[in-house]
Amino acid sequence: MQKLGDFKLPHFFNYPPYFTLQPVKDTREKQIQLWKELVVDFCRAQNIFIIELENDFPLFTNPVIERSLSHEAREVFLSALVSEGRAEWMDKGHRKCLILWHRIQDWADLILGFVKDNGLEDSVMTVEEIRSGTESRGTELHGVERSVLMRALKLLEHKGKLTIFKGASTDDEGIKFSI
Repeated sequence: MQKLGDFKLPHFFNYPPYFTLQPVKDTREKQIQLWKELVVDFCRAQNIFIIELENDFPLFTNPVIERSLSHEAREVFLSALVSEGRAEWMDKGHRKCLILWHRIQDWADLILGFVKDNGLEDSVMTVEEIRSGTESRGTELHGVERSVLMRALKLLEHKGKLTIFKGASTDDEGIKFSI
């Protein structure tokens, strides 16, 4: 089985036709499903949140079989993730895509679990402490894309689970949990 770093690639990754958009509807649907799962699994394993279509992305090329996805195929696969709510285009030209290996509600649930597991129910933290503090090390919150974290925090604020306080800079934004 081929690997990309420590990530095990699925068997279809070595099958050249999967690097070309398939013309038959049923085959294309299967191809899109396999690529969607691969992109989400890889991004989650590698803690990747943003894919830029114009830049090299390790999954989109297989040097072993000398195949690369076309720009059109990349956009089709990522657009399929967008239509499921598993990704969002970050620009109108579809050049940058935010991968949501958890939906925003799931990120919010992870934050609540983190708060409860660490006994932070009535405490104050900065956004940066959640993203890169010692408490978050070893959790999926460590290194989370800031925009994803802020959306999950705002969802929790809307539900009355916390209050976000603006600081002098974005590094100083604080959160008061009230769970």
